[in-house]
Amino acid sequence: MGAFAALPGFAEKREKARSLNLKITDLKTFIVNRGGKNAPNYVFVKIYTSQGLTGLGEGSVTSKELTVAAAIEEHKRYLVGRDAADIEMHWQAMYRWPRWRGGPILNSAISAVEIALWDILGQALGQPVWKLLGGKAREKVQMYVHAGGSSPAQYAENYLKAKEEGWTGAKGGFVTTDGDEIDPVKSVREGIANLKAVREAVGEDFKICIDLHGKATPVMAMEFCERAIPYRPYFVEEATQIEDLEELAQLRRQTRIPLATGERLFTKYGFAGICERRLVDYVQPDVIHCGGMAEMKKIATLAEAHRIELAPHNPQSEVSTLASLHVDFSTPNFAIQEITHRGNEGYWQDLFYGGGIRYEKGFALAPEGVGLGVDLDEKVASKQPYQPHTRQQLRLVDGGVADH
Repeated sequence: MGAFAALPGFAEKREKARSLNLKITDLKTFIVNRGGKNAPNYVFVKIYTSQGLTGLGEGSVTSKELTVAAAIEEHKRYLVGRDAADIEMHWQAMYRWPRWRGGPILNSAISAVEIALWDILGQALGQPVWKLLGGKAREKVQMYVHAGGSSPAQYAENYLKAKEEGWTGAKGGFVTTDGDEIDPVKSVREGIANLKAVREAVGEDFKICIDLHGKATPVMAMEFCERAIPYRPYFVEEATQIEDLEELAQLRRQTRIPLATGERLFTKYGFAGICERRLVDYVQPDVIHCGGMAEMKKIATLAEAHRIELAPHNPQSEVSTLASLHVDFSTPNFAIQEITHRGNEGYWQDLFYGGGIRYEKGFALAPEGVGLGVDLDEKVASKQPYQPHTRQQLRLVDGGVADH
């Protein structure tokens, strides 16, 4: 210590680095409606500090927005007065101290707070969050967009449009429903017809991602995956439900199709069994549900140890997209990133300051702003208040409730 103390300017540098003094002073949630009939809502949190810095996070849970906003606000009494830089400590406290753990609401609330804290720390240090998570593991991040349709011709047209726009991959549901009714046999048959039309339209190299969205019965999943093999999808996502890993294990034994899952799983604990048994080829944690940025990085590391790649779920706002990208850039086993919004919508430009993700030939470039790189315009948000939103209520042809 004595030798270092003798170096010119050492005392001043040590004092400057001693403490960021980022005491949390307040927490507020914002529920913002997308606009339009039965439109989704987005749930944001802002955390305020004694230094004047604010951090932005997201915890949107479709059709449960009021509930998750209340869960986020429950953390205010714990957080106020504490050091915003102690992110790992706060995560552990928020997750482990309550008697009841887990689930989409509690984990999304924790995720929103965690993302906002990383945003504050990055701003305080003058660095984008990806640098704080270990720096670059790649120079650009491959993206895929959403494309769908109601017929083989429409599917082909929409996927081809995505390709012509410069994207290298796109995702759709493929299996069909008739309004709110699903016929398992017809749904698979029409789904394969949609897939065949897309492959013929986009050629050999375009990445066709398929999201069965938990709609398939075990028999449907097996048949769809078997019949999809000639059309070489990049992956089939959520072919099974999440309650029973043995259902996924059975499908894994029966198909050569690359499998993916994870948007409804939370924390490293939810992914441990899937990774250890190598039940999928891609894990798909959602950064605003799984526990936040550091937790998604831990999930990716767990997957990396089993040679499984990261393909994060992300159908939410620009906040969620940026949080995902910061992890993607710093993660060695990252593969591809989902986006629903392609960066040119006026809605996001009005709602946020900053952001402006840069895309180039189907890839995202590294965020350049400090922290998360985006802030919420509270005045614009107040003009788009919460409106109730109901998800599709899917039923079988006999009227029974179907999975979704």
